[in-house]
Amino acid sequence: MPDWGELFALSRPPLEILVRGTVTFLALLALLRLTGQREAGGLGITDVLLIVLVADAAGGGLVGESHSVADGIALVATILFWSVALDALVYRWPRLAVLLKARPRLLIVDGRLNRAVMRREFMTYDEVLSQLRLHGIEDVTRVRRAYLEPNGMISVLRGDDAEVDEPVESPVRT
Repeated sequence: MPDWGELFALSRPPLEILVRGTVTFLALLALLRLTGQREAGGLGITDVLLIVLVADAAGGGLVGESHSVADGIALVATILFWSVALDALVYRWPRLAVLLKARPRLLIVDGRLNRAVMRREFMTYDEVLSQLRLHGIEDVTRVRRAYLEPNGMISVLRGDDAEVDEPVESPVRT
């Protein structure tokens, strides 16, 4: 018969759980920010990080690897707190966004590719052309500006001021 008191009691000190969750979330966020903007689909770095960390944190309590369900819940609460807290900090103090949020990168300027951004994001010429075709553009010189957005999509402003077709939901790299 299971010991119900042990199942819901914390097996680690709450401060340890808080520190572990905080350090893990912030360290992984920093590492993911350093790796660039090529993300899966329309999810942002923090979205992917949050999903993975919450799943892992809750998983121990679900399968019994953790000593208690409360440990997993406390860790998930810590991770969710930091996700919301960072968004609130950026909202309150927009200058923090430079450190905490990815920004669009200028990929094409007046029909000329920004090779530095392409190198930084490991994008080939063919990948850029593929994304432009999703916008109905076959020639790079017809693009006034194109941005690699934080979610991995490319937004395009045509040079001829024509309407740009809505892009198909497709990330730069899956």
